[in-house]
Amino acid sequence: MDVIGVDIGGTKIAAALVSADGTAATVAGPVHRVPTPAAEGPAAVLAAAAGLARRVWQEAGGSPVACGVGTAGAVDPAGVVTHATGTLPGWRGTDVRSALAAALGLPVVVHNDVHAMAAGEARLGAAAGARDALVVAAGTGIGGAIVVAGAVVAGRHGFAGSVGHLPAGRSDGRRCGCGALDHVEAYAAGPAIAADYAARAGRTVVPTLEAVAASADPAARAAIDLGAAVLGAGIAAAANLLDPDVVVLGGGVLSLGDRFLPGVDAALRAAALPGIDRVPLRPAALGSAAVLAGAALLAVV
Repeated sequence: MDVIGVDIGGTKIAAALVSADGTAATVAGPVHRVPTPAAEGPAAVLAAAAGLARRVWQEAGGSPVACGVGTAGAVDPAGVVTHATGTLPGWRGTDVRSALAAALGLPVVVHNDVHAMAAGEARLGAAAGARDALVVAAGTGIGGAIVVAGAVVAGRHGFAGSVGHLPAGRSDGRRCGCGALDHVEAYAAGPAIAADYAARAGRTVVPTLEAVAASADPAARAAIDLGAAVLGAGIAAAANLLDPDVVVLGGGVLSLGDRFLPGVDAALRAAALPGIDRVPLRPAALGSAAVLAGAALLAVV
């Protein structure tokens, strides 16, 4: 059956037609993207998402049975955003499900974007075949998801798996995207690593993550190493609690190259309990399609 998959992020919105049957999903058409009009408020973001979904529907034809949405922010079972960071101003409290259902005339199911990603990776990607998994996405922020017996556990308030908001084990006074101090996200998210490099190098302009990855400056290497170490220790803390079969790591921070993932892996092994220190750490396999495929799968479960 055909489902419209939508991915609402802080910088872009993506949508595509997905062929999903509850156990498998294939992105069946081109992925369309538009910039997220975050500064214009939630109504503009919802209008952009609905417009993109309609475009997918019109170009593909057919009769999609539902729309599955993965969005930044914590989401309750009713499809309402219960918490969001400053990347989407005013997003907290937005009833995404009702707004898109009214705009599209379809049943709509809404999940956190990393929870949707985890559904895709658990069934089709790097965690396929595993009973339990911890899935982490490190990009503009750091999100996580818990998979138990093949199913994503969202938690009562939609926060389950929030690795980025574990304590970083440091007290440098860095502000996290949620407003608190010294969370993992404040050290290991892409903007945090870039800002750390700029501070170490005495730069007034924060470079792109791509520029950090390409730099041979020791300050860049130190910022990458710190981010990897904090993220690895945070993943270890979560793995010690959950004891998963596999850990999957995705997101834009992996673009930092060969230095970052081994650093995360080493920090994970150093802080994990015996046995858990042998848990496989795998790069996410589905790339940008993970949220779209996972959201579609969750819409037809």
